[in-house]
Formats: sequence, C-alpha cells, structure tokens
Amino acid sequence: MMSRPSIEAERSVVSHPAARATAPAPPQKVEGHVVALTAPGSFEAEQYRTLNLVLERMQPGRPLRVIAVSSPAVGDGKTTTTVNLAVTMAQNPAARVLLVDADVRRPAVGRKLGLGKVRLPGLVELIADPSLGIGGLARRVGPANLSVLLAGRSHADPFDVLRSPRFEEFLRQARESYDSVVLDTPPLLMVPDCRQLSAWVDGILLVVAAHRTPRRLVEEALNVMEPDRLVGLVFNGDDRPLSGYYRSYRAYGYPPRLARAAARRPRLR
Repeated sequence: MMSRPSIEAERSVVSHPAARATAPAPPQKVEGHVVALTAPGSFEAEQYRTLNLVLERMQPGRPLRVIAVSSPAVGDGKTTTTVNLAVTMAQNPAARVLLVDADVRRPAVGRKLGLGKVRLPGLVELIADPSLGIGGLARRVGPANLSVLLAGRSHADPFDVLRSPRFEEFLRQARESYDSVVLDTPPLLMVPDCRQLSAWVDGILLVVAAHRTPRRLVEEALNVMEPDRLVGLVFNGDDRPLSGYYRSYRAYGYPPRLARAAARRPRLR
C-alpha cells in the first residue's frame, strides 16, 4: 500500500555550468511509492503538488530555496517524501531542481529512483575532491530539469562529510545553480548530521509516521531543532477515513482505481 503523508505547518503555509547534469541515468524500475513519477495523475501525487505549493507560498520575499527533510527515527518515510517533493518541484519546466542524498550512512534515494544498489560516486566524492563539480556527478532522472546527486561511496566518518567547509561551499554553489535544492538527511535523533547542516538550509521538514512514531520521539526531535528552521511536520501513512474526498474525486473525474488511493493519500492541514 502507498504511504500517505500530510503536512501540518508550524507557520503560515505556504543554465549554470554546475547545473548541467550528466547523461540521463539508465531506465530502471522506480519504486511504486514515488507516485510523482509512477502515478502522476493519482490523488496522492496531487497532494505532493499541494505540499509544493504550500512551501512556495510559505515565506513571501524569502523563498525556501534549500530544504532538508528528516525524521525522528528510521522508517518514518522521509526518503519517500523527499523524492516525491523533488520530482514534483521539477514538474515546473522553468525550475531547476537538485535532489541530494545527504544520508551518507544509509542512502536510499538511488534505490527509490531505480538507480540500483551499487553506490555510485556522488556527494562523498564531491566533498573530498575540490576539482569535481556538481554537474559532473549529478544524474538526470524523471523530468529533464531534475538533477540527482547520490550519496556516493561509503565513508569512514559520514559526519565529517557534512561538517566539512566544503559542504557549505557545495550548498552555496547549489543555490547559485538551482532554483530549489532538496536534501534527504539522516534521522534527527539517531545522529547529529541533520542538526549540523541546519544552519546552512532555509528550512527543515520533519516526517513522522502516523500511528507509529512515538509521541516522545516527535517531541524530542522538535526540542533538538532550531525553532526558526522548522517548516512543518509531514505525517506519513495517515489513514483516517476520507470517504467524502473519495466521492468528490470520483465525481471530479478521477478513475476509480486512482480515486481509491484517497484512502492513503497525502493530506495538507
């Protein structure tokens, strides 16, 4: 079954050489949960578009150009949310979007997008070698204007990668080259990685598994975050009844197969 994130905002909701990605990645099987690619006409995919719209309107005059996505613990659905959000952003043909797998310890972006299980060069190599550029390592997946920078090969000290001055420089270059940068980061409470890079991003989305993530972990995660960096909470797997929405979407013209996805859709509130 497909997961169904929803977002609860804490506030009002709302061609550079480096951006030239390498040749498109060879076509592979994209995971079904990446509905922005596998089922773009579904109700779930519509909700990721709603989430994107919320983020665009969140802070007029101060756009959220660089967004990190994290969670209190493992298995909350942060990578699924990250990938769907980035793909949705890239559906705007005028937007240059960079999706970064910054979870060097347990990278999953490549697997979600069907790039295989082999750890290809990416962020680790970019930080280690000043001669490398984003465009030389990023891969095109899905929309032509979506570039994906994988985590790279394993590193003896993943935290050292994210606290390196080179990482801050990488984000500076990414800001200049892309309209939006979305980072999949490690869980907040497991390791200090996301807290380390919070000073360099415009906001953090916290993904919580509905009915699964203990409340105390959510509270602890909120306590360790910088309050001004929290964009909102995304509830994944929210399965409250939505029969009214189901009927409305059938009436509006969604095929029954897609309309039934409303039972596990992303919801914004």
